[in-house]
Amino acid sequence: MQTNKMTLPDNTDLLSQIRFDPAEGKIWLSENRMLLMHSAVMGLLRKDLITTLGEQRTRAFLMRLGYQSGWIDAELVQGIRPDLTTKEAYFVGPQLHTIEGMVRAEPLQLDFDVAAGTFECTVDWHDSYEAALHVQEFGLSENPICWTLLGYASGYTTFYMQQRILFKEVMCSGCGDPHCRIVGKPIDEWEDHVELENMLLPDPVADELFALRQQLSELHQHTDPHRRRQHAETGAMMAVGQSPVFRDILQLLKKAADSKATVLLQGETGVGKEVMARELHAHSQRADKAFVAVNCACIPQELIEAELFGVNKGAFTGANESRAGRFERAHLGTIFLDEVVELSPKAQAALLRVLQEGELERVGGDRAIAVDVRVVAASNENLKQAVDDGRFRADLFYRLNVFTVEVPPLRERREDIALFVDHFVRKYNDLYNKNTLGVSDLAMQHLMHYDWPGNIRELENMMERGVILTDNNHRIELHAFPAPLGEASIGKPSDKVATEVSRAGYLRTADANAPDYKALLGDHFDLRRHEEGIISAALEKTSGNISRAARLLGLTRSQLNYRLKSR
Repeated sequence: MQTNKMTLPDNTDLLSQIRFDPAEGKIWLSENRMLLMHSAVMGLLRKDLITTLGEQRTRAFLMRLGYQSGWIDAELVQGIRPDLTTKEAYFVGPQLHTIEGMVRAEPLQLDFDVAAGTFECTVDWHDSYEAALHVQEFGLSENPICWTLLGYASGYTTFYMQQRILFKEVMCSGCGDPHCRIVGKPIDEWEDHVELENMLLPDPVADELFALRQQLSELHQHTDPHRRRQHAETGAMMAVGQSPVFRDILQLLKKAADSKATVLLQGETGVGKEVMARELHAHSQRADKAFVAVNCACIPQELIEAELFGVNKGAFTGANESRAGRFERAHLGTIFLDEVVELSPKAQAALLRVLQEGELERVGGDRAIAVDVRVVAASNENLKQAVDDGRFRADLFYRLNVFTVEVPPLRERREDIALFVDHFVRKYNDLYNKNTLGVSDLAMQHLMHYDWPGNIRELENMMERGVILTDNNHRIELHAFPAPLGEASIGKPSDKVATEVSRAGYLRTADANAPDYKALLGDHFDLRRHEEGIISAALEKTSGNISRAARLLGLTRSQLNYRLKSR
């Protein structure tokens, strides 16, 4: 086959996306965390997989591993080279494959049309790490063995072309050829396309384990009808978490669940007190009865009694018919009174009667109505302090304070943040019919270090925003979140590091021609003004072309756009 090597675009824009943060022990490629590890470790992994699973199953496993890696790298294309030709932008894949130390890629031929769905590509691979490792452990192979690399090329191109593209090796140094050569085309153009597609499907072992897990889940649902009914009727998110403090709270709630004791949940706004109340109800003997939630702060003071305890016809102007209140509707079930400190004095007295006597009177009524209701109250401020301030009845406080649970803020249960992120991404993907792929590693790092003054509710709102702003099949990046999150501290470099490391994680070696930064640091130094000046100069130099200006500054287009919007 006579071919000519193709000229690749300059890779400076890709190299600028690599950042080392030795103080934090992290390496970044754009917003994705990378690993620097010995290739020999991958060799041992390959050897163990082949020994235990066999060559065919290992081939499929490693192809899927590479496929996901290529897919993730493909997400960088639009952000780094949006103004280059489609072909030049595609070359991010082969260049990243080389930069990441996998193989030296030399494209020989590339013809494709995304709209028409046509694709044909030939690439020479030199110094494949995978071929070298295989030969070292097993000697020359009869069949091509660069499985992870093939998966990478296939995943990257599939993402880029928006249809399934598969690469095959037609030459392999692992088989004794001077170098490797791969050919890619739409999967249905390969004669063995069925076999190739099966390689990318989940392993049968994984399927069997998943089926077993489903059976166990169904069995659990069958033996726990209360929880099944609650999920079906409310659709509420059950408690999410794995942190020790969260598990302790769940244990407390489960101990209180089967009693009739009133429970008081205290904690900051947005920590999930209603979710905890639902969890308590779900584990109680009342789980198949009503759960009624009331936010006392949202109901006008003059209407709170009628809303909670009901009203008789003619009790006041506008009461044209008698109706039951929330307590009657919660009979034999659970009522959740959020922000209970906002109850009016008369409503507090009526609630005290319900707790003491198990009965109530409707507004304008003249007879007692017996109710059997489990009361769960919540407050984002200290009720004891409200008693001391004269805003809450002391006798009611002591009736509510039978079993108190302090729900911690999100910043004290950081181990649960990743679980919440996953939950909310899935929730809003379903709501908006999207397919975002979670958050970038850098964004997750900021999520983990942010103090969350609005707690879980603030996190949910941020994730909804992130899903809305992120394109399908992309990860939510840091710039999709509001500025306070981007300003979260992620650790400062150590003074002992010999080279200068910026706060963002860039590793800079000493440069004798660099500006005298210390001389700039006077009493009136303004970092924002200097940054704006550099950005303005870059835009002026590129005649307002944001993509070219971003490359001059060593940024992606999206990162520069974020800075421009923040000015």
